[in-house]
Amino acid sequence: MRNILLAAAAVSVIAAPAFAQTMQGPTYYGTLGYSQLDHSDGDLGAVTGRVGAKFNPYLGVEGEASIGVKDDDFTFAGVDGKIEHDYDAAAYVVGTLPVTPNFELFARGGYGTTKIKTELAGFDGEVDGESWNYGAGANYYLDGQNGLRADWTRRDFRDDAGEADVYSLSYVRRF
Repeated sequence: MRNILLAAAAVSVIAAPAFAQTMQGPTYYGTLGYSQLDHSDGDLGAVTGRVGAKFNPYLGVEGEASIGVKDDDFTFAGVDGKIEHDYDAAAYVVGTLPVTPNFELFARGGYGTTKIKTELAGFDGEVDGESWNYGAGANYYLDGQNGLRADWTRRDFRDDAGEADVYSLSYVRRF
């Protein structure tokens, strides 16, 4: 019994440096890309930036902000109008599944806010929507620091304001 305990202690001393090497501090990343927001009231486009931190290979957080760049025109009762994505911001918890050293899948969930502007027959309006957001996507890294990201996020707006699907394609940079 004493030999088994000594052997276990020796193995743990040998394994400790290898364990310490795999337990690094957080890694950080940023993304910049285009997002298409599909909603029943219109299809809008935005430039989206994200910053994130991964605490280990499987868990992290990220924040995102978008500024609208593509508006949608509509006609209501013969009157022309326009809907515009002003901005949105959100924060997420991100779970990641590394598939290969260069490819990973992720799922994320969080909370955000979106501001939409409308114009119809000379009248302007604004709508602020709070939403619970969830989605999934993939990252493919071309090298150790640069990659591409594709993702889908559902925004489930509060107060029965509906849902919107957001599709994004982004450049990823690890720091």
